[in-house]
Amino acid sequence: MTAETRPVTVLFEADKLILELHHDTEGTYHAFPGAHSRAADTPRVALSLAEALHARIRPAGTAETVLRAWARGAAPQGPVTLVDPSAVPPVRVRAGAVVIRDGAVLLIRFEEDGGSHYEIPGGGVEEGETPEEAVLRELGEETGLGGTVGPRIARVWKDGRHEHYFLVSATGEVGPPETLDNYGGTPVWVPVDRLPATPLWPRRLSWRIEHWHRTGWPERPAELADSIAELGPPCMW
Repeated sequence: MTAETRPVTVLFEADKLILELHHDTEGTYHAFPGAHSRAADTPRVALSLAEALHARIRPAGTAETVLRAWARGAAPQGPVTLVDPSAVPPVRVRAGAVVIRDGAVLLIRFEEDGGSHYEIPGGGVEEGETPEEAVLRELGEETGLGGTVGPRIARVWKDGRHEHYFLVSATGEVGPPETLDNYGGTPVWVPVDRLPATPLWPRRLSWRIEHWHRTGWPERPAELADSIAELGPPCMW
């Protein structure tokens, strides 16, 4: 991620985060004071940690810094560096398929250094493709499944990559290993309720999938930065 030099202001009142309320073509989002030019009548709202975890907060990089520290009991206040990964041209665009059947989600498992980690099926968007087209092509290449693309549930930024995640209603069955192209991984079905404790990247998306599966999918895509390299500890933000 590339950070601008202009800071944003992190304000708390009575254990609630103070944010500005803005709107774009996708609906309402929240911003840190100082992140945007503010009109005199821009309203402010106070969010609890539970509310902030499910809000669209911009810039996403700064939001990750604040939410991570807040969830660990040490919320920063005052000027914080503005980190807006969405403002940086992507070095790679990826599309990922969230496929759920019978209470389990389809993941790609990788064995490395004596342990396992997991990724959501997907891959790079090729020239001339839309993310929706790419997600079905990659799902077929990595798992052998076809399907229909549903709503985009999240955008994730990490190290210059812009990633789009869609709910996909998949058809067929996972193909034989020799027919799949997934960089040595293995397609596996993992119970959705185990996701919060599963070493899955994107880490900040994994526990939200479990939450959304229980409570309903978001009306607008979540916007997340994810700079977490260690997948072992459960993510609480």
